[in-house]
Amino acid sequence: MEFNHFISAYYPDTSYGGDRLFADMIAQAKLADDLGYASVSIPEHHLINILLTPAPLMLAVRLASETKHVKLMTSVAVLPLHDMRTYAGEVVMADILTNGRLVLGVGRGAFAVEMARLGSPIETSREKFDESLDVLHKLLTREDVSFKGKYYDFEPLTIMPRPVRPIQMMMAVMVPEGIHACTKRGFHIQTTPLSGSKEMMLEQVNAFHRAKAEMGDEGAHLTLSLSRVTWLAKDDAEKRRMTAAAHDYYSRFDNVYTGPGLVTGGAIHPLPREQTIEELADNLMICTKQELIDKLAVYDEAGVDEIILSQNLGSPNEETMDNMRAIAEDIMPLFSARRRQVMAAE
Repeated sequence: MEFNHFISAYYPDTSYGGDRLFADMIAQAKLADDLGYASVSIPEHHLINILLTPAPLMLAVRLASETKHVKLMTSVAVLPLHDMRTYAGEVVMADILTNGRLVLGVGRGAFAVEMARLGSPIETSREKFDESLDVLHKLLTREDVSFKGKYYDFEPLTIMPRPVRPIQMMMAVMVPEGIHACTKRGFHIQTTPLSGSKEMMLEQVNAFHRAKAEMGDEGAHLTLSLSRVTWLAKDDAEKRRMTAAAHDYYSRFDNVYTGPGLVTGGAIHPLPREQTIEELADNLMICTKQELIDKLAVYDEAGVDEIILSQNLGSPNEETMDNMRAIAEDIMPLFSARRRQVMAAE
């Protein structure tokens, strides 16, 4: 099982400044590359101060110039917010400028307030995503593409430049039936149980492997990445402190994910949560060393190819990077062939 660092932007103090925010993200990506993380993930969100990356392809290209090995995964590009006729060309350009390290993770969008403000209501985002994905796939694989649908209606066109290699594409999906269907369509899969149980996670993983088995050699190259909030705590006191920080993060996340979407000046209002800190602690991977090893072993044994670690919980950037180092030194060698190769070369 390999490791992916999610360079998500958590921006509770908006006076911190975008220049410092993105400098932190670049520094994390460079460190992940040096430490032997296999990939970094880049979110796409607009107008709000969590998961803030308005142009993930742009950041991927910058990171390609700062790193040597890591794959650069969008997590995820929100297709209903883009016009596929121009976006397809941007994807090809990003793939070329990242020397083929781009993995285009795509999804329908998750935050209603963001989608509504940008003219793509969450209520219709599923059907718009499905049509957008169809258009994008055709534009990336064919010439002289025409299309007539609900959201797209155009005469034959060919995106330029043409792809120099097949674009690696990954589907963000949580429902096991959807994971099975998307795997059968030839997509890599990115998922998370969020607040779901271990049983839900196993259903997600099993759906992926069932589809791969049905595909035989055709699906042998497909991979499953699974995302979790993670922190390697030195002791129980740090575990409690970081769990409280995660609880504060989710007081904003819930507001825009399942709540009313109260946002002022780009800053999401923190709202009271029904889930207690103790219940949250049971769900997240904020653990001391042996606890984290035991939890990761479950994912490894289940057949997860890559674990995406979300480690940005509002701490100063150097503390987050120290946590990345601690995980690389104390945890990753037990699971990651890539990390062991880096250690052998040191």
